[in-house]
Amino acid sequence: MSNEELIQIASNTRKNAYAPYSSFSVGSALLSSNGNVFTGCNIENASFGATICAERAAISNAVSSGVTDFTKIAIVGAKDFCYPCGICRQVLSEFCDSDTFEIILCNSENKTKVFKLGDLLPNFFNL
Repeated sequence: MSNEELIQIASNTRKNAYAPYSSFSVGSALLSSNGNVFTGCNIENASFGATICAERAAISNAVSSGVTDFTKIAIVGAKDFCYPCGICRQVLSEFCDSDTFEIILCNSENKTKVFKLGDLLPNFFNL
């Protein structure tokens, strides 16, 4: 699947975000190694610590379906590039190869940036 197709899926999923407190909607589309796409959007909560990011929602969706091997994720935010937070980066490192897994960011002007997970989270915590 092309990056553009994955970005479009993430953009469509962003419309489902529940962001009444920040008005900052994020959508993600996670591509598994077998070609399946799992989506996620951010889900805010009045207790901000209970908020779920779009990336973790997509991973939860995939793992709940029995899939744990991924190749890339597209993340689309409301305005500028929406980088994954530290918790999301660590969760991605649990399932994704830091040297090959791609993180594709798209901003509101349809400009993209692509990173390897290891570029955004070097020396991640690992048991």
